[in-house]
Amino acid sequence: MSVDEGPSAAQRRAPTLEAVAELAGVSRATVSRVVNDSERVSPEAREAVTAAITALGYVPNRAARSLVTRRTDTIALIAHERPDTVFADPFFASVLRGANQALSLTQLQLVLLQVQGDQQRDRALRYVGNGHVDGVLLLSLHGDDTLATSVSKAGVPLVMAGRLLTGEVVDSVDADNVGGAGLAVRRLVATGRRRLATIAGPLDMSVGVDRLRGYTEAALEAGLPDAAARIAAGDFTEAGGRAAAARLLAEHPTLDALFAASDLMALGALRALRAAGRRVPEEVAVIGFDDAAPAAYSDPPLTTIRQPVERLGQEMVRLLLRRIGDGPGTPVAVVLPTELVVRSSA
Repeated sequence: MSVDEGPSAAQRRAPTLEAVAELAGVSRATVSRVVNDSERVSPEAREAVTAAITALGYVPNRAARSLVTRRTDTIALIAHERPDTVFADPFFASVLRGANQALSLTQLQLVLLQVQGDQQRDRALRYVGNGHVDGVLLLSLHGDDTLATSVSKAGVPLVMAGRLLTGEVVDSVDADNVGGAGLAVRRLVATGRRRLATIAGPLDMSVGVDRLRGYTEAALEAGLPDAAARIAAGDFTEAGGRAAAARLLAEHPTLDALFAASDLMALGALRALRAAGRRVPEEVAVIGFDDAAPAAYSDPPLTTIRQPVERLGQEMVRLLLRRIGDGPGTPVAVVLPTELVVRSSA
């Protein structure tokens, strides 16, 4: 005959808040304050409680903790982009890696939400607005999309990569896209190139607008107004870069330099140039932007503008954690430096 023995042995042995308090020699309230990251605890008491938690293997009840702190210990990274772009573009992987590195020093979890179309967008907005996350990291916003301002109006702290084209200001982290594109143009001009062209990124994104602006301004400063007008639209994909480069070669067969607003587009341009029988860099020099991993292994290795993508992810997390802790305030815009990486293509 079987007997109902009640809770399992593992459950009976599960350490409690009271057990931690007894071992640490403090009150239950002190243990609770340590678990909930309260500042109203002396360093000595915090050290004793932390040691007791480690010794006993105590795991805080996250549900109970959230009722006290009104925190979920979760932040969402929303990528407003097609799935094939999110998982194929090294930029997104590097941002995610940087964000995870910054979060590894905390108790926070990261939830990835991929958004494409109004239905997924509205679902993501409901999810973050209903209290499931403490804050949002937002990547790849297009045009006049109101997702960023909608999240902010819902009272959820938000940090985005890049700026809003609408002119509204939110907390943001970005690379110096204008300056980086200028570095590319000056490198091409310094190597004797005069018939420059560019493959621009999407102009419904601030990164595309800013890199085109940097190219155009630097070309005009170099006294190359024709180069400033040689522009083909791209979409930050290799296929898009190849198609754009083919169009530029058809329209401007004597061009001797290409600046692509992303490394993937530059890799596509190398394929188009090879197909057209144009030698790189002897006949056409090519520079990309990002310094993604494939750039060093292309044929020829790609000269590019390095942006610190992993650091961008880290800084987004750090800024978001400050905003969560400090509450609403004047938006902060962090701009990270870019640098020229010279390889064989230019």
